[in-house]
Amino acid sequence: MSTPIPMIRQHKGRGAASNPEGRFESTRYQAEDDGWHREDEDRRPATEVREELARSVISRNDSPDVGFDRATNPYRGCEHGCIYCYARPSHGYLNLSAGLDFETKLFAKTNLEEVLRDELARKNYTCQPINIGSNTDPYQPIEKKWRLTRAALALLSECNHPCTIVTKNALIERDLDILVPMAERNLVQVFISINSLDNKLASKLEPRASAPHRRMKAVETLSKAGVPVGVLVAPIIPALNERDVEAIIEQAGVAGARSIGYTCVRLPHELKQLFREWLELHYPDRASHIISLIQQMNGGKDYDSNFATRMRGQGVFADIIRKRVQVASRKAGLHRAWDTVLDTSKFVPPRIHSPQGDLF
Repeated sequence: MSTPIPMIRQHKGRGAASNPEGRFESTRYQAEDDGWHREDEDRRPATEVREELARSVISRNDSPDVGFDRATNPYRGCEHGCIYCYARPSHGYLNLSAGLDFETKLFAKTNLEEVLRDELARKNYTCQPINIGSNTDPYQPIEKKWRLTRAALALLSECNHPCTIVTKNALIERDLDILVPMAERNLVQVFISINSLDNKLASKLEPRASAPHRRMKAVETLSKAGVPVGVLVAPIIPALNERDVEAIIEQAGVAGARSIGYTCVRLPHELKQLFREWLELHYPDRASHIISLIQQMNGGKDYDSNFATRMRGQGVFADIIRKRVQVASRKAGLHRAWDTVLDTSKFVPPRIHSPQGDLF
């Protein structure tokens, strides 16, 4: 069994530079450059979407550092291609790579609305806010066609079930006709993720997400429509995008955001290799410095899974970032993300559709 040597090159419109095997795969291969590779070959890997029939769509967690205890994700994989995405290693459970596979081989849970309806209707179900987009972005580009997020929102609105949404795509504006009535009943809170104001950096860091200025415009649009919206400065990457922290928070306040949250970059499992490759391609002059700072924030390691520190790091540099966020948030008059309490008292279990129809 040989150790794979990934083919490292920039793929236009994609984040990952290679496609290493998932950590659960039993078969390994070794790539060899035979000199016949054309300069323009494989520059635009196509997006493939496969339909998936899910048996369950509500996932639960008891992590003390996460602001919700249940979530639903309409898609596996994410076309945004954010190189830092902590969800990339989850593609390994499908025997696919956390690299290019994660952003090109996607799965759409086409029975999401049906299964979600069934789970919400169970007698022992207890209503608490459901987060949409905890793992992969619910408004990634393929949502334009599949509309699974919209179907889930329509169902939650139908039964007065509260939810939170995390996205970095302005496509969320499409669903204002559902979000505004939910907001009037205190049933929804939206978080827009913005970690940089540099369009050039964003095009490399998160190639198929909406541009930062477009996301900030979405914050303004949601706020003016009456939908409570917060901004997540996530993830903050030292010596790369952390210089924009104060400016993002200031602009978020002007745009109408009510709250601010942040996380620092996490590099679990395959993400360590993928992020290093990306740095060597795009920022080779400061790659070692960035990795050094990340390790300083993780007790000398690339990643520390300790619940107490994994989201925001530890040490001097992490403390500086925390204080910067706190000071900027106070100046902008913004409170902490996830502090808003949504209304669970109005929940009415949804009706289960029957092929026989209603007899009475």
